[in-house]
Amino acid sequence: MHTIGKLTCGFGLLVLTALPVQAVELVGAVQFDEDHAFTKALREFERVASECSDGSLTFDLHLNSELGLEKDYFENMSQGIAVDYGIVSPSHMSTFSQKAPLMDMPFLFRDLEHWNAVMEQDALAPLAQDVLEQADVRLIGYAGGGTRNLIVNKPVTNMEELSGLPMRVMGAPIQTRIFEAIQAAPSVIAYDEVYNAIQTGVIDAAENEAAGIEQMKFYEVGPDIALTKHAITVRPIAFSNATFERLSPEEQECVIEAGKAGGKLGRDVESGQDGEKLAAMEEAGLLTTHEFVERDKLLELAAPVKRAYAEELGAEDVLEAIEAVE
Repeated sequence: MHTIGKLTCGFGLLVLTALPVQAVELVGAVQFDEDHAFTKALREFERVASECSDGSLTFDLHLNSELGLEKDYFENMSQGIAVDYGIVSPSHMSTFSQKAPLMDMPFLFRDLEHWNAVMEQDALAPLAQDVLEQADVRLIGYAGGGTRNLIVNKPVTNMEELSGLPMRVMGAPIQTRIFEAIQAAPSVIAYDEVYNAIQTGVIDAAENEAAGIEQMKFYEVGPDIALTKHAITVRPIAFSNATFERLSPEEQECVIEAGKAGGKLGRDVESGQDGEKLAAMEEAGLLTTHEFVERDKLLELAAPVKRAYAEELGAEDVLEAIEAVE
């Protein structure tokens, strides 16, 4: 990509010269270090966008929460200041987009294959459109892939053992509603209090993905993991639309292409790491995994709550589109 400059020779002749286009530097932010799946996804986004644009797009990614937390990045992107791109949990988009939290709803995906197919077929496009309209932020790719299971202080393998189980859930009301529907006894407890709450018998269970179990050492108090696979995380790569509109059409195409590539790599890395971490902890004798033999029943009980929640968000069409993906 070049602009045409003019150079006057001594004989009064005009000579056309190719002047390089000035590179555009984009600022990114992530809460983690280079080893984290989110950072790897963003590095792949940068690599593909840089190659596609012949170097006219350059990148400055700030690690380890240098520029704040995900909610801060998203607000900055919405305002067109400080941060141009980053990975943001859908819960941090809810201030702007009522529909965005649907991405975090338990039992939204049947399994890992269904989750990946939904991303590949862009079934979340209506949610992305709502985020663009409400927050002026583009969702250009989808990373994530952590599978959430129950962390319990005793084996739970069927509906009878799950019934009435006192457990911690996140603060979003849909979490309580879903886990009540599947006959557990959920309560909202701060994340940093979960370990002590299980240890002291306030609750018997919590739920998380493998990385959280490892980081917080939940296996010390909840060594039995019930493989309910009730949620698979979706973590969109977000890009400021104000920045996007300042780019050339060719650079815009590169950003869109690179967002998909970054999301794909992020999903591959995180979903792979998730299974590896769980297996490694089990091999080390830190925990025991248990298949939940009535998972179809969980999906059946959750279905009406999912539909009601989608209606509340005005996202029934999105839920139908996701469920229709084979």
